[in-house]
Amino acid sequence: MTAHRVIDADGHVNEPEGLWAERLPARYHRMAPGRTRDSQGRIRLIIAEKLQPFLPSLGMEQAQRPGGVDPLARLVDMDSEGMDVAVCFTSIGLFFGGVDDPDLNAALCRAYNDWLYDYVQAAPDRLAGVAMVPQLDVGLAMAEAERAVRDLGFKAVMWRPNPIAGRDLDHPALTPFLSLMEDLGVPLALHEGTSQNLPQAGRDRYENYLYRHMLSHPHEQQMACMTLICGGALERHPRLKVVFLESGAGWIAHWLDRMDHHVEHWGYTSGPLAMKPSEYYARQCFISADPDEPIIPGLVQALGDDTIVFASDYPHSDSTFPGVVAELSDRADLTEETKAKILGKNAARLYGL
Repeated sequence: MTAHRVIDADGHVNEPEGLWAERLPARYHRMAPGRTRDSQGRIRLIIAEKLQPFLPSLGMEQAQRPGGVDPLARLVDMDSEGMDVAVCFTSIGLFFGGVDDPDLNAALCRAYNDWLYDYVQAAPDRLAGVAMVPQLDVGLAMAEAERAVRDLGFKAVMWRPNPIAGRDLDHPALTPFLSLMEDLGVPLALHEGTSQNLPQAGRDRYENYLYRHMLSHPHEQQMACMTLICGGALERHPRLKVVFLESGAGWIAHWLDRMDHHVEHWGYTSGPLAMKPSEYYARQCFISADPDEPIIPGLVQALGDDTIVFASDYPHSDSTFPGVVAELSDRADLTEETKAKILGKNAARLYGL
């Protein structure tokens, strides 16, 4: 058990299937997320009457913690770990970026956010909600972001880093959304998921799911980081906070060095920037680290310890539980000051906790 305040910067919920019948308007019930078996007997998601790509992890929910659905069970798990606050992200909602009906997309996000609001009300001082927004339509995304933050009290807005509707994060159409995020004062939480129903690194080249999962998370985040910084979005929106989640942290030092080098030598081929990419990152960005990543001391040496946050990925089956907090708090290669920042202080600053 650690003496430091612990904030899980990226945990998840598991949406109960009854959520959609209870909270979606009746006209959308047949479009609601569900599970079915395909002709090979494999469990598949079906959303908006479209069979989603096969995921090997589906059907493994029995290996996950009940706290993904039950907030009281989650609090018991948090107490056993010495975890003070959990920031809660969607699971099924990672597929919503592939829903191509704007109104249905918005209805799904709204229903999920309403359910998550009730979930975190079990302990609003310890459970923090992160909004899902319909990325397909910028206006609808803005409306739901504002509702979720101002009315529901959510602490961040999740955004898939993949291009949706042909828009990367430096697209001019996103300018009003990023301005709204500045005004709301909550971070844009970039979270990848190997849903395979969007343009995604590795999807065009490999069938092997291990390859796709290994590639999609860091590579999509690298591209999102590049477009936000080198495309000038962080320069135009200096009050915007961004966090890169569930992609490991090891890539960020190499990527910032590479961006600095390219802007120095190839910047004339792109838009002008007033600062180095690494300086925009230091001013506005954070990244989550897996608690057992051996590269963390090197990152601290290269970048300092002010932008790294702790994440559990609870309750997913590839998360370490129990013992996820101890994986970091018991490390001998980090100072107690650095542990305090990574375990909680940085996330408190990021999410306004």
